[in-house]
Amino acid sequence: MKTRDLTRLGIPRGPCIGLARSAIAAARQAGHGELGILGDLRTLVAHPDRFVEDPIWGELARAIAAAEPAARPRVPRQGPAPYRIWGSGHEETALQQMANACSLPIALAGALMPDAHQGYGLPIGGVLATDGAVIPFAVGVDIACRMRMTVLDLPVQALERKPAALVSALERETRFGVGATFHDRRQHEVMDRDWSVSRVTERLKDKAWSQLGTSGSGNHFVEFGVLELWDAGLGLEPGEYLALLSHSGSRGTGNEVARHFSELARSFHPELPKEMAHLAWLDLDSHAGQEYWAAMELMGLYAAANHELIHHHMLRALRCGSLLEIENHHNFAWRERHRLPDGSEREVVVHRKGATPAGRGAVGIIPGSMATPGYVVRGRGEPASLDSASHGAGRRMSRARARQVYTWEDVKRVLRAAGVTLLSAGLDEVPMAYKDIDEVMAAQADLVEPLARFSPRLVKMAPGGEPPED
Repeated sequence: MKTRDLTRLGIPRGPCIGLARSAIAAARQAGHGELGILGDLRTLVAHPDRFVEDPIWGELARAIAAAEPAARPRVPRQGPAPYRIWGSGHEETALQQMANACSLPIALAGALMPDAHQGYGLPIGGVLATDGAVIPFAVGVDIACRMRMTVLDLPVQALERKPAALVSALERETRFGVGATFHDRRQHEVMDRDWSVSRVTERLKDKAWSQLGTSGSGNHFVEFGVLELWDAGLGLEPGEYLALLSHSGSRGTGNEVARHFSELARSFHPELPKEMAHLAWLDLDSHAGQEYWAAMELMGLYAAANHELIHHHMLRALRCGSLLEIENHHNFAWRERHRLPDGSEREVVVHRKGATPAGRGAVGIIPGSMATPGYVVRGRGEPASLDSASHGAGRRMSRARARQVYTWEDVKRVLRAAGVTLLSAGLDEVPMAYKDIDEVMAAQADLVEPLARFSPRLVKMAPGGEPPED
């Protein structure tokens, strides 16, 4: 029998396939007919305990009985899990991806944010609550991508009076792009953590250390700007401040963790159609699920360390201090307790792929683009959004389309009008490729309360030509 025939019978992929073939050959040699073999296999899959002492089927039965829950199919849903959509004008592909995700047997509830656009599996801007399972590609390839803001104790006027010092700090203390490293490795206690929690992190620990403190490509950035603070609840008086804002994630190691475990999840779920293959999941009570979860959490600590080092070295170069620090992340999965649309309250796994945690009182950052404002927000804790909000303005056109439509002359006009100096970036990151951030904010007024507005003034991103890591 072919592998697909065996998996259709319910034989888990992996070692069980080889054992099944050996047992089938032994049964044939013992004179069992084909219909009898098929009948035994079907009964064995449903009741492996009945066969554990059988001289032909025993080894296979014991292996299936011990098989990870990740390899076992779940009962299909009778209808899609309920989900809400914020905003309008979403791509049909993104809407279909959200519908596909909510049709999974593990899906419990979902939400689509106003910045949403097409991704892999779950759309970017998609939020999905699942029953005891994690979907690696619903977390994303840049695990724990995050925002960090530091309000500096330098005057806002430094942007005009001492721009050379700010530019010098950006050029010396940041590195961008695939494979970016510092000549002298940076130090952080995250490298003292247990990197053997998964085969991938153990193998790539040295690579992760070499990239420690660097930023990715795509929409990742480090920038100075003006923070207009309206709310005194953050511990500072309302007014204007000079702030440093960064956006990046877990670099190449996070990417490889995502791809490794997604391929593993796909091997457990051959029943998923091609267009839903990236939604393959791992049960959290399986070894594979626990291994991915531990690796994901480690990548969260690693991504936070990258930002901490960026901000530490920038402040040290400028010989200044910090008045306030704010940080949040997306591209992650959380175990949280929620009241679901069916009225039940329970612990679920909430995937926020390109979505910001926005529980009641939670403070976060929602950026715009290199020439448009971002916002510091306080979450309102909207149950229907699973306590989530957008993670930015969201793309309105693909990278390839942006490169076809716009020129650097177009970009320079927009930057001049916004008072922004751009040190480096790719043409695919032009502000015009993004949705209107204020329309996005208006569409989620029930999800977050704006506390401050950040306007970029001095921006550095990965140079053009780098493959995106966002």
